[in-house]
Amino acid sequence: MLRTLASWLVFPVVMAGSVATAIALMPSLGPASAVVVAQTGSVIVIILCELGLPHRRAWNRSHGDLRTDVVHAIVSGVGTTQVARPLVYLMAAGPAGWLSGQIGSPLWPIAWPLAAQLGLALVVAELPQYWLHRLQHEHDLLWRFHAVHHSAPRLYWLNAARFHPVDLLVLYVVGYVPLVALGCPQEVIFLFALFDAVFGMLQHSNIEVRLGPLNRIFSMAEPHRWHHSRTLVEANSNYGSNLIVWDLVFGTFLLPDREPPRDIGIADMPRFPPGYLAQLAVPFWSDARLRLASGSDASMER
Repeated sequence: MLRTLASWLVFPVVMAGSVATAIALMPSLGPASAVVVAQTGSVIVIILCELGLPHRRAWNRSHGDLRTDVVHAIVSGVGTTQVARPLVYLMAAGPAGWLSGQIGSPLWPIAWPLAAQLGLALVVAELPQYWLHRLQHEHDLLWRFHAVHHSAPRLYWLNAARFHPVDLLVLYVVGYVPLVALGCPQEVIFLFALFDAVFGMLQHSNIEVRLGPLNRIFSMAEPHRWHHSRTLVEANSNYGSNLIVWDLVFGTFLLPDREPPRDIGIADMPRFPPGYLAQLAVPFWSDARLRLASGSDASMER
């Protein structure tokens, strides 16, 4: 009974707690420091939840992936995002000025409460990110980079950072450029980054998380585990980054009434290199062909 109750409380407590903490600390610490404090606290809680409320106990043991995922996290958090941030503002500056000039006033509802602005930011960023993610599964050039993320042998919180730098850079730009172009204030940009990071860790976590009807709103762990399936038709689903709405609209939502897959990864690429530097080179392999897109040769063989 206690385990069931905890599984229902993890998502709302961690997500609402992290956002509320950041909002409360922003006036005294500033947006950047407030987000760092809130995210650090969320990481600690998520790790403890994985230990005390695991979805699969076997996934709490290292599969030879921990060192690689730590490097991915460092490069993603310190390197890639630092390159992406000025690129986003450079790309969005022109559209932002043009839109503001056409309307004659700011487009973004800056008078709304920060929590409401965060909700709007999630909706605005989700559509371009959905289509990018879907295209990453359907086109060879994009899949070559995105395959690194799907190479994970288990699901746990650090998988959220397992991205090829090129893949993450494109995802970041696609999600943030519309927000900046519409005049989204800095505080909301930082809150969006916090939500995206904490949500991603929960989404990939080895925690028995339950959302019930909210699985039709949020792209949380229950539907996302099917996205990491080794079975093609299951993996080509649930593309939502934070929200699942566009999967429902475009018919790519999948949440069967049965146990999610125990074995994850890429069935047609069983010898995917485990080391970080080797994973950086994966997109340039001559045989790193598209493996997940429906209609590909790999799917025809099944």
